Amino acid sequence: MYYPKFIKKGDTIGICAPSAGVGKKLEEFELSNEVLAAHGYGVKETASVRVNNERSASARKRAKELDELICDPDVDAILCAAGGDFMLEMMPYVDLAHIKENPKWISGMSDPTNLLFTVTTMLDIATFYGTNGAGFTFAKRRPQSTFFSYLEGSLIRQHSYKRYQTFLDIITENKVYHPVEWICKKEEIELKGRLIGGCVECIEKLIGTKFDHTSQFLERYKDDGIIWYFDIFNMSSYNFYLTLLQFENAGWFRYCKGVLIGRVAFPNVEDKKLDYIKAADKVLKKIPHICEMDIGHTDPSMTLINGALIDVRYKKGKGSVSFKLK
Repeated sequence: MYYPKFIKKGDTIGICAPSAGVGKKLEEFELSNEVLAAHGYGVKETASVRVNNERSASARKRAKELDELICDPDVDAILCAAGGDFMLEMMPYVDLAHIKENPKWISGMSDPTNLLFTVTTMLDIATFYGTNGAGFTFAKRRPQSTFFSYLEGSLIRQHSYKRYQTFLDIITENKVYHPVEWICKKEEIELKGRLIGGCVECIEKLIGTKFDHTSQFLERYKDDGIIWYFDIFNMSSYNFYLTLLQFENAGWFRYCKGVLIGRVAFPNVEDKKLDYIKAADKVLKKIPHICEMDIGHTDPSMTLINGALIDVRYKKGKGSVSFKLK
């Protein structure tokens, strides 16, 4: 596994929009840039970042703007501006050879899974999952300070948070906070292995495409064991169950030592007898799994490193994660 060079104060973070533009939330995006500047980073945007559209530009143009940042010697790390729905359109035009020649930390969350998952499983380059470019505020001190620590190479152990907001709370500016409780069948457990994952809705669409190098990745790191993580946006509990079966039938759970599952952004449980947790229990069976974790579409959320060795510790509803770069 190749780990890109960590950044330092004074370095430049490039922001592109390989999925949606940030035109609907320009104030948030400008505030986010102020937070980056306050932490000592320069910011360089590509042309389509501020577009108000679910597609920031054509698929070819989005790929070209990503490539501009990849090949720019003055850009030290890359943030995807936002999530969305259409990054998969862009993937055939991504110059993967340039990414391999100029490896940099790439960070995103949700739809950017298409890029992050491919870069890690296909090119063996680690990537960050947890924050998009418009996601920083001065109020979110602990989670974003952790992200900045990771960008600079200080891989502190992250602990479960005390309270969280759902994705619906966030977008409706609801000030309600909920107690954090990770859910596991065992009272106490420790999981170690090589981490890979992302937004489930994105990962399932990569199966069988030319970007699906998952089996090769699993074989390369079978001696470490694999830890999967899944971030669910609005997939129903039935579809989550069927998608887990799809992963199982594709052989993706071989060498699996554990599965980490985040909170669902927009839950849709068709039948309480097969909710998200029961779906995981039914498919994963004896594979240890922890649900309702601080991953993905939740506030606050953890910073995860695709491709790194992870150590997960769980005890009575709480837990922590840490990483080693080997």
